[in-house]
Amino acid sequence: MQLAHPTTDQIELANVLTALGDSTRLAIAAELARQQDGPVACSHFLMFASKTNLSYHLAKLREAGVTRTEVSGTSRFTTLRRSDLEQRFPGLLDSVLAAAKETLPPQDAGGRVETAGA
Repeated sequence: MQLAHPTTDQIELANVLTALGDSTRLAIAAELARQQDGPVACSHFLMFASKTNLSYHLAKLREAGVTRTEVSGTSRFTTLRRSDLEQRFPGLLDSVLAAAKETLPPQDAGGRVETAGA
């Protein structure tokens, strides 16, 4: 099974900004940027949303060209399309992620989002 991804030339600024304008999708992109070991299983992001909502957010990021998702059996693995975004919009991703550090919720040592009262 292959999922549709825009080519580098098809990535549009408005779609990228719309995708990253959502706090959940921005948190997912920031988490992907922190992960340097390669593709991340989609279940890794359950700290940000329920399984159903997560599927929606990951699809929006993929459709905008922010991420690439590969299917392997029943699993899906996601990577940040950093080089494609850098080629298309130099400096944009790093600027957005740097600004996001101030607005994203903190994470504990295990990578889980810390919530008030927890």
